Formats: sequence, C-alpha cells, structure tokens
Amino acid sequence: MLRLYHVPLSPFCRKVRLVLAEKKMDVELIEERYWEQSTEFLRRNPAGKVPILRHEGALLTESTPICEYIEELNPEPSLIPKDAKARYEMRRLVSWFDDKFHHEVTSNLLYERVNKKVSGQGFPDSKNIKEGARKIKYHLDYMAWLLEHRRWLAGDTMTLADFAAAAHLSSLDYISDVDWNRSSVVKDWYAKIKSRPAFRNILSDQVSGFPPPRHYNDLDF
Repeated sequence: MLRLYHVPLSPFCRKVRLVLAEKKMDVELIEERYWEQSTEFLRRNPAGKVPILRHEGALLTESTPICEYIEELNPEPSLIPKDAKARYEMRRLVSWFDDKFHHEVTSNLLYERVNKKVSGQGFPDSKNIKEGARKIKYHLDYMAWLLEHRRWLAGDTMTLADFAAAAHLSSLDYISDVDWNRSSVVKDWYAKIKSRPAFRNILSDQVSGFPPPRHYNDLDF
C-alpha cells in the first residue's frame, strides 16, 4: 500500500493524487499539519514540505519527481510522452504552473485566503489577493491560447501538464477564485478533465471552516 502525506487543498499534493487515481493505484491518505514542523514530519522530509509518498519503505518528496516515479512504476495510462519534444513541452508547462502560476496566483489567493487562517499565521493581505486576482487573468488567457491550438495543454494527448494545471485551478475553484466565464475553451478543458474518475476524490474534499461553492463538484458547472 502506498501512503501519501498531504494537505487537501495543496495543488502539489493534488497533482500526485490525480496521477495515482488515473493509474488506479490505491493509496492511504494522511493529512499532514506541515506548518507545525513537528520532529516526526521533518524526519520524513527535512525540507518541511508536502507531498511525501511512502513506498516500500522509501520516502519520496517533491511532486513532479514523485509523479515521474509513479509513471515508471505503472506506465499505463501514460501521462509522459515518449517523444523528446513532446516530453519537453509537458515538463515546461508543469514548471510553468508549479513555479510561475504558483508564485503569481496560488500563493496570493489560496495561501492568503485559506492557509494563513488554517495555520494561524494572521489575516489575509489584501494587496496580495488583488495581485493574484489580476495575474490569474493573464494565465487563463495563456491557457486559452494553448487550447485554441491543441486538444490538451501540451499537445494532442492528456499529460502531466494537464494534471498540474488542474490541480492548481481546482484548489482555487474551491474558494471561487476562477472566472470560468473568461474563456469558454478553458472552461471546456476543465469540464473534460474534471469529469474523469480520477477527480472524484478531489471533488469530495472538505476543509473545515471553508465550505466549497455549489458549483465546485458539479460536472455541469
């Protein structure tokens, strides 16, 4: 049995969960209060971050290497292209969402609205929230441009890039911070990926004190 130490709204944890679910791999989910930085937690990952995947006694950290490890364990259905250029494009977009999007959007919206309260770090910074709300428009427009030229974000097949993007957007959708009316092509893409069986557990997440909006788990949102 695989064991994943995670936080429900963490996009990095969600990305790993989506890959495991897509490949129909059973996993035990353990919620980790990473902000407490307990000795036991830091022994599992001295970097003090989630997700952490335990497999056959080994503790694996960093979401993208974990996802690639899972791909090697269970190659089907494939989420990493065999072609070098396609694989590069997939990795470029995973980095785009986990680095640029995360820094400009997720950390300014999700972390300000939810993480600060949950971890007792004070009140949201309105300046950061305004910046995140401004920046997400740019990213949605970029996604729209990609999807106007491709079936999926990185090409003609669904890849880890789609799960990386969906992990961030689903976390933000939980707090109603995605304007799905901005782009019909992005909304259609999200509806398509949201309807996959791999998304079911994600859509059932509940965070105490933060009920999701009605449309959150509605496949016809």
